[in-house]
Amino acid sequence: MLLVYLKGVGPKRAELLQKELGMNTYGQLLNHYPFRYIDRTRFYKISELTPELPLVQVVGKILSKETIGEKHKKRIVAKFADETGIMDLVWFQSLKWVEENVLRGSTYIAFGKPNWFNNSFSISHPDLEAYPRKQGVTGNLTLQPIYHTTEKMKKSFLDSKGLQKLIQNIIELHINEVKETLPLYILEKYKLISKKEALIQIHFPANTQMLQHAERRLKFEELFFIQLQLLHNKQLRSLKFKGAPFNTVGDKVNTFYNKMLPFALTNAQKRVIKEIRIDTQRGSQMNRLVQGDVGSGKTVVALMSMLLANDNGHQACMMAPTEILARQHFQSLVDLLKGELVNVAILTGNTSKKQRILLHQQLENGEIDILVGTHALIEDKVKFKNLGLVVIDEQHRFGVEQRAKLWRKNVIPPHILVMTATPIPRTLAMTLYGDLDVSVIDELPVGRIPIETKHLFEGQRLRMFGFMKQEIAKGRQVYVVYPLIKESETLDLLHLEAGIEQLSHEFPLPNYQISIVHGQMPNTDKQYEMQRFIEGKTQIMVATTVIEVGVNVPNASVMIIENAERFGLSQLHQLRGRVGRGAEQSFCILMSGNKLSANSKLRLETMVKTNNGFEISEIDLQLRGPGDITGTQQSGVLELKMANLAKDQIILQEARNTVIQLFEQDPTLSNPENILLKNYLDKKNRGITFDKIS
Repeated sequence: MLLVYLKGVGPKRAELLQKELGMNTYGQLLNHYPFRYIDRTRFYKISELTPELPLVQVVGKILSKETIGEKHKKRIVAKFADETGIMDLVWFQSLKWVEENVLRGSTYIAFGKPNWFNNSFSISHPDLEAYPRKQGVTGNLTLQPIYHTTEKMKKSFLDSKGLQKLIQNIIELHINEVKETLPLYILEKYKLISKKEALIQIHFPANTQMLQHAERRLKFEELFFIQLQLLHNKQLRSLKFKGAPFNTVGDKVNTFYNKMLPFALTNAQKRVIKEIRIDTQRGSQMNRLVQGDVGSGKTVVALMSMLLANDNGHQACMMAPTEILARQHFQSLVDLLKGELVNVAILTGNTSKKQRILLHQQLENGEIDILVGTHALIEDKVKFKNLGLVVIDEQHRFGVEQRAKLWRKNVIPPHILVMTATPIPRTLAMTLYGDLDVSVIDELPVGRIPIETKHLFEGQRLRMFGFMKQEIAKGRQVYVVYPLIKESETLDLLHLEAGIEQLSHEFPLPNYQISIVHGQMPNTDKQYEMQRFIEGKTQIMVATTVIEVGVNVPNASVMIIENAERFGLSQLHQLRGRVGRGAEQSFCILMSGNKLSANSKLRLETMVKTNNGFEISEIDLQLRGPGDITGTQQSGVLELKMANLAKDQIILQEARNTVIQLFEQDPTLSNPENILLKNYLDKKNRGITFDKIS
């Protein structure tokens, strides 16, 4: 039902609710949950008040009421008394309402912030309720709900109290129209209260225990339906999309593994390759995410998977988000294969027209076995003879439609292997990539030396410069990363332009050469500067975070991050991963100002303490929430109203396990007890909302 018809709303307020909060229906307002509660179980006597108390409620009688002052200084002051003393209640606005509704001789509960002025206490603009409180369906308000609102809404009396009144109207008049959304056997298994009771108790909890029951029920439901959709999509895809079976482990895989592999695979790499091998034998399309920290050996896993496709008569391609990263992957594959076994080619936006024509021909006649590239791979002109496997690197940087274009490059959809070097917490992976099978490479290759991380303050800058000179003297290279390109009027941070000036003074020509890379440079200039650094022609790379992904320079042994307190943990970890790629000990130096917030301090301490990306990602999730960790394309999945992925891991696991069991026992949801869930999926697929009163 539309909000315009709700008692207390009307056309103007309905328009305001739509513009400010995106709400049009009763159901949407009912799902606008409080973000906190004020405990109103305690009553104070006037004699107990102190100025330090934040919010208090006092039961007393209005002894007198008078209007004081003229025009904009006009106010109403009421004398309010209990058996222990007298205080003032003061109103500067809504004077007409106060004059008509606040009655002398009546007893009220006054609620607000006590102020000490002229030797007496007062509360300005108190919340007033008649005493004793009216009992009703909305509880006794011992825990007062506080709602998010906006300044424009407050001007139309749609502050938290105003929203509370509207929600109270919906509950009192329409709560019986709310239908149960979860089957009875799930409610009983997890001892969950009904949807109707949960909505009443989340807005007007009878007590703390009932609030906890309501929160648990609504969190479970929210996470359950996300998992239901994800796993339903996964099931549909496995039924709908057949995949070419890779039944043969042939000469290409065996020759590479036995004769060309430069190092022994870790147990984690072997486990993931086995999972891919099983997936590609099933005859349905593989959709697998491989998570692995920087340097964990994802490229070798991808190569062996692509050679498996080649052994079974199929081509493979590998798509990267940037040209630098595509070229890096191409070079890695060429180096690993030593120019033997298969034909590897690269296609980017900078590939010449002449090269493209030849490449397109070779692709279509099957001469190219593995194609590496950027977004250029998804162009309609790029046609394969028989594409069997697509590897996507850093998949969160690609939109869904871009990935889907690759799937359509073959009559039988190719198997999909997604790789990411961004460690994702388990709860987030279950929510973001719940429709993919997830593999984790959680071991680093033998002999890899952990990066040593130090945190230095601004006063230790000369020590940092001295260390840079020592490393450069050994023939090493250094990254220096800044959060900003130019000076900011609002942020007191060391920026790239000032940093270049400082470094040029400290590291003068001709002994030291500096490369400069930032996001506002033309791509050709960026490529040129990066290439100079890769080739060792410059010793120092001064950059913004554009170098976070895509530069592999084994000789670079020092990463210096300026104003490190300004970066998120995940980003700091990604930046640190640019070094530690060679045989020598590498270092990461986190430079910061002297004044650090508690969160900034925890982030920097975490970086110094551990190199484990998954451990870091869990702390990052707790500090920042899920939205920022993997990019904005996935944010639609993460607009959670109640659940918190950092805190509600047990509920999420319960919800996912329930859905897994559900599809094992009733794949088509045709059993009578699951009709609610079948209807939900049908309506969701048609874009229809679920609640009757929505």
